[in-house]
Amino acid sequence: MIGADGEQLGIYSASEALRKAEEAGLDLVEIAPQAKPPVCKIIDYGEFQYEQQKREKIQKKKQHVTVLKEIRLHPNTDKHDFDFKARHAEKFLNEGNKVKVSVIFKGRELAYKEHGKNLLIRFIESLEEVSNVEHEIKFEGRTMHAILAPIKVKGKKK
Repeated sequence: MIGADGEQLGIYSASEALRKAEEAGLDLVEIAPQAKPPVCKIIDYGEFQYEQQKREKIQKKKQHVTVLKEIRLHPNTDKHDFDFKARHAEKFLNEGNKVKVSVIFKGRELAYKEHGKNLLIRFIESLEEVSNVEHEIKFEGRTMHAILAPIKVKGKKK
């Protein structure tokens, strides 16, 4: 058992520990239930909960969730549309998100897989200074896709 001021009081039975907490006018809180014997502390439970929520909020704020954004192209995508989508992909990568670039084939476009592959290669090359290829070009069903991950730059803040 640990006292209200942080000092170790020793090993007590549960009833004796509760009695000591009541004498102090505080609550008995189990801090480490998996320890042998379990560790309890005499503290104000409301304050304990508040501090715990504050710690969790700070941890949540520091963590960054990586999102996978998708850019869809077709084998006959024009230059302007290609550049527009490349700028969007660059913005996503600069924000720290991954980008999945897909070329979707419709109908008879499936006969021209090399057009789609060349388009994907050109897209990857246009973003090579801000991204790494995480998954190489892969063909599944009627789509050909690759996944790009942002390059990690040390000392750069978002």
